[in-house]
Amino acid sequence: MNSARQTEHFVTLFDSHYLPLGLSLYRSLEEHARPFHLWIVAVDDACTAALEKLRLEAATVVRLREVETEALLGVKPQRSVGEYCWTLTPFVPSYVLQRVPGLERVTYVDADLFFFQSPHVLLDEFARSGKHVLITEHAFGPEHAHLMHFGRFCVQFMTFRNTPEARRVLQWWQDRCIEWCYAREEAGKFGDQKYLDDWPERFAREVHVLSQTERTVAPWNVAHLSRLSAPVRPVFYHFHSLKIVSSRVVVPRFLYEVGRENRWIYERYLRALRSAAGQMRSLGIPVVGRPLFGGKVSRARAAYTFARIYLRGQTDWAAL
Repeated sequence: MNSARQTEHFVTLFDSHYLPLGLSLYRSLEEHARPFHLWIVAVDDACTAALEKLRLEAATVVRLREVETEALLGVKPQRSVGEYCWTLTPFVPSYVLQRVPGLERVTYVDADLFFFQSPHVLLDEFARSGKHVLITEHAFGPEHAHLMHFGRFCVQFMTFRNTPEARRVLQWWQDRCIEWCYAREEAGKFGDQKYLDDWPERFAREVHVLSQTERTVAPWNVAHLSRLSAPVRPVFYHFHSLKIVSSRVVVPRFLYEVGRENRWIYERYLRALRSAAGQMRSLGIPVVGRPLFGGKVSRARAAYTFARIYLRGQTDWAAL
């Protein structure tokens, strides 16, 4: 990486349940994105307190109330925690750009991303495009093409330059998410991400669609990519569907078969999660789990094959 690069700014948001994932994201940026700064919008007070204890050198902790607008507060009672986080997403890049007026750009990243290479592999392509907003496709493998109805594009890695053009796109997206942002399909909408489907046409002069779909890897395309060219070489991996069930057990994925040849991706991430959990425990910060399907383990066994992995102790790859 070019040591002369300016500090690259990223922003994410998560609650206390996602702390091990968010901390792992931060450590992967430490390894691959220096110099960088990560802005973290803490969605609950426990998350704020934990992050303040962690004292991450290249991060700024942002309390939720600093981001919330009157419009956001008006719709908050109508939405679940997850839906409200989706509603918040287009507001957090704007917050950073307003907080640091001279900033060149900011990149929104989901908390469950983990970088295996420098994000500049992607950001340099964006810079060459001369456009103002970067979006990435899901790039579903053929076996998951039916999931396209959830959106062509994924709200996972989105870059916004500090320009009137990018701010116009953000404002449009914010307005739509205030109007409607729910975890259901309705009238061609789904959450915050189906709104992106027509951006290449609606904002043709502003938006660049990343061409390097083989570098933005996730459970829905990793098996297909490895069939095309093994091994896969992700810039980042999106650990969608990974669930922290308890302080000891993680389900790394369900609904997806990623292939034995890609197990190394999950092994690497689980090491990062174990390290994050260990750091949290040393500071008295709990690892907060959520039972699958409301604790209906028998249903999970009947429906899916899971891998069971411990945040501490020996890894057990046996099915539940």
